[in-house]
Amino acid sequence: MQMPSPSSANTSGSTKRQVVSSRDSSLPLDFRWLGEVPYEDAWKIQEEATAQRKASVADPELRASTTDTVFLLTHPAVYTAGRMTEESDLPDDGSPVVRVNRGGRITWHGPGQLIGYPIIKLAEPLEVMAFVRRTEEALLRVVKDFGIPAGRVDGRSGVWVPSDRALGKDGGRPERKICALGYHLTKGVSQHGFALNCSNDVTAYDRIVPCGITDAGITTISAETGQLVHPQDVLPAVKHYFQLALDGKLAITEGEIPR
Repeated sequence: MQMPSPSSANTSGSTKRQVVSSRDSSLPLDFRWLGEVPYEDAWKIQEEATAQRKASVADPELRASTTDTVFLLTHPAVYTAGRMTEESDLPDDGSPVVRVNRGGRITWHGPGQLIGYPIIKLAEPLEVMAFVRRTEEALLRVVKDFGIPAGRVDGRSGVWVPSDRALGKDGGRPERKICALGYHLTKGVSQHGFALNCSNDVTAYDRIVPCGITDAGITTISAETGQLVHPQDVLPAVKHYFQLALDGKLAITEGEIPR
């Protein structure tokens, strides 16, 4: 499949302009593609990068010369549970679960899903919700560039696709989550991040209550477009929109998906 090019026209329209960067640094983001990495190993990478980023802020010379890093990768199949996970959310087949310090509840990661871990020193004063909304916006733009009518759902984080009923279609599919977000902030530096469903098998979600939500489904870019889209295929668009969004150069889309 020929991948859509990131749309430069998407920075305007029926949107509200954001002009202040979410980042302490003005240097370009350092995007690093790691390939497939076991979850525990990726957590060590995050911890080391977070410690280095926090240390750089304390040194004026390092602060001026150090940028933020966004690790892009995939994981072997694993369930991870955030701080708000309830026992009823856990796998019904006894599958092992990794407990983590991010927000949110339980989710699944695995092959075919693009994982992003932005290690970002946020600008001060901290505006955490603006940071989350901007990363959400970047991923929303990635999905919409594939012609998928994605958007937000009030009270729920991430990127969503409307139900068939809301779009006047046959089929009976409910609202579907296509990208999940969950962050942890430590001394102004972000950890964890996002999971964008590209070509992954979604049946692993059947054994849990993903994100604690019982009235919606899970989907992928491949399922919505009918063409195989791998995580590596979306990397250019992710990098493009993340840089714009976190630097305050990408407008925040107003409105929610039709319901």
